[in-house]
Amino acid sequence: MSHRMRRVDEVIRQVVAETVNTYISDPRVGFVTITDVRTSPDLSHSEVFVSVMGDPEAQAAAIEGLESAHGRIQAEIGRQMSMKRTPTLSFQLDETAASAERVEEILRGAEPEGGAQER
Repeated sequence: MSHRMRRVDEVIRQVVAETVNTYISDPRVGFVTITDVRTSPDLSHSEVFVSVMGDPEAQAAAIEGLESAHGRIQAEIGRQMSMKRTPTLSFQLDETAASAERVEEILRGAEPEGGAQER
């Protein structure tokens, strides 16, 4: 990934996070953290990855809330960034934290009783 694309992704992430925190009053998106953005090389589409505190129902509701506000968020990206076109947005649940937790559980289960032993 080029330096320019990394910079575009980071600026979009910042604008989305600021917009969600400042302008979106939907209670479904109250506990959302924007964790990552991946934009296509032609700048036509950005996948926005989010972390949501709560159960799967709260996570699904947060994604729905973000999808319903995508027009406002996309307009803010267009206003703050000088790009020929504003990428369309899609929101995805970031599973990184859940995956890391599962790995930790597996590793804890693999330890011999009494913890790791020195050799």
